[in-house]
Amino acid sequence: MQHEQVNVVSDGVTLRGWLFLPEPPHNESVPVIVMAHGFAAVKEQYLAHFAEVFVQAGLAALVFDYRNFGTSDGEPRQESDPWAQIRDYRNVISYARTRKELDADRIGVWGTSYSGGHVLVLGAIDKRIRCVVAQVPTISGYQAWLRRMQPDQITRMNEAFAIDHERVYAGGSPALGPVIPETAGGQGRYGSPDAVAFFSRPESRPATWHNAITLRSNEMARDYEPGSYIARISPTPLLMIVSDSDTVTFTDLALHAYEQALEPKRLVLLPGEHFTPYVGTFAEASAAAREWFLTHLMPMSKDTL
Repeated sequence: MQHEQVNVVSDGVTLRGWLFLPEPPHNESVPVIVMAHGFAAVKEQYLAHFAEVFVQAGLAALVFDYRNFGTSDGEPRQESDPWAQIRDYRNVISYARTRKELDADRIGVWGTSYSGGHVLVLGAIDKRIRCVVAQVPTISGYQAWLRRMQPDQITRMNEAFAIDHERVYAGGSPALGPVIPETAGGQGRYGSPDAVAFFSRPESRPATWHNAITLRSNEMARDYEPGSYIARISPTPLLMIVSDSDTVTFTDLALHAYEQALEPKRLVLLPGEHFTPYVGTFAEASAAAREWFLTHLMPMSKDTL
């Protein structure tokens, strides 16, 4: 789809993104969905596919890269700070509200995986947002950490975190590691077969993506608890899209969190693993999100009353 390149300043850092616009009816402003990707990912990894579904339904979509990733500025490169990324979302929302083509009072947020957690927080704290879609969201960094790690690995990682803190304090650069293993049997932030398969796909490896993440990004992810905000989202409408065999953000954590959310809410449980909504269940996941946004952002016409 055709789109406009946009620049948004967030805490002094220039973020770069794409603005997709539908044909506006009678020159009216249109609702907009603000979107970003998950942990260590960039906008070129499938997000335009979701944006296209939304735009074909008459919604605008504003897709961006966080600071330190992809085409956006920011240092240190490849560092994923969840709270800085939440500020990026909020600054992109502020930018969207300045665009005459976009309706400042009809803004939705969509997030997936790590950003699925971000939009839970955003829905709770930023009441400019009219509705939320969280796809395979991060719920508890600590619980996910405990499930992925053996006890001896936890000890070694805590030691590595301490060494990294002291190296950075002394003026060094943060340590970097791969997102997925570079070789069979190697180490990576994600080691599950579905994660390796996803990030190994040619479509998942645009030139703007790098198989690298700072070590302290992993520490910040461990300490990130977006699920603790979920009961505060109401009365903003929340849709959660969950895969039934998710071993990255974990299905049971998502389902338990959903039970803590207040109305209005909806759950869509789809077959597959964490990365399945990008490809295998894309049609179902994108359609569910589209209908949620249309329900809560598009006013009913007089003909339907």
